[in-house]
Amino acid sequence: MAMGRLAHDKVAVVCGTILFVMVALALLAPVISNAFGLYHKIGPGQAALTDLLEFDGLPRVGPPLHPFTWDHPLGIEPGTGLDNLSLLLYGLRTSLFIAVLATVISTIVGVTFGLIAGYATGAVDAVMSFVIDFLLSFPFILGALALAPIITTRFGANSSTLGRAEFLTLVGVLVLFGWMGLARLIRGQVFSLREREFVLAARVIGVPTRQILFKELLPNLVAPIVVAISLALPGFVAAEAGLSFLGIGLSEGTSLGKTINAADGYYDKYPLYLWVPVGTIMVLVIALNLLGDSVRDAFDPKTRR
Repeated sequence: MAMGRLAHDKVAVVCGTILFVMVALALLAPVISNAFGLYHKIGPGQAALTDLLEFDGLPRVGPPLHPFTWDHPLGIEPGTGLDNLSLLLYGLRTSLFIAVLATVISTIVGVTFGLIAGYATGAVDAVMSFVIDFLLSFPFILGALALAPIITTRFGANSSTLGRAEFLTLVGVLVLFGWMGLARLIRGQVFSLREREFVLAARVIGVPTRQILFKELLPNLVAPIVVAISLALPGFVAAEAGLSFLGIGLSEGTSLGKTINAADGYYDKYPLYLWVPVGTIMVLVIALNLLGDSVRDAFDPKTRR
């Protein structure tokens, strides 16, 4: 029923198509780059890339400073000569992977925490609710700036583990500050369901608490969880880009936020380098948000626009 309403929603269809294309391009980034001979990182045999640059590091080929060329349709990166299209595809791939992973983990944590807090009573519920409220009141940017260097330094003691430490730190910071809203939502839903007849009957016949939580209550929470996931994903995409722009990201590889950080110094001389990743993030986040609104409307027709 909900899927049928979603399929007839023009906004959902358009946004879903946009997201499908972007995800497909991100997944096929290595194939596209290899097929067209595009480079997204410095490697053996690529020293000649510097021949594509002027003495001041600006590109000699590609838009917007020079005529369009299919060899570099979005131009090349100042200072390195790497292809902007390849950087965009690999950056989109990294950003989406981090955002999806953070969404999955935060959903698991939030749902589990919310189930326990909503079903429990007394001190357990009070303590868990306090933890949720405390973390919700903590400034996200301040916490990320404080925690990320500590975690990276602790677990990235050498170059071989630095990349993994940076990746886990970025995902960990997103999860740490991203699960509380869902936990509070699930707690409220469970609070209203725990006195329903099917839950009371399960208690009377001695069904274990874990089975009540995950086999009786959880199936009744699918709709709000799906809606929460669809609305949380664009937030994680934007948050990852923001943290990477602030330097809390991957030192190796590329992401949309890292590209924006690198392009910050060229916004006046080479604007395409900055606005392509910015525009990509805008389209991605808007499409995800509108799709999330459509998913919410499909599962709850009373809220339809």
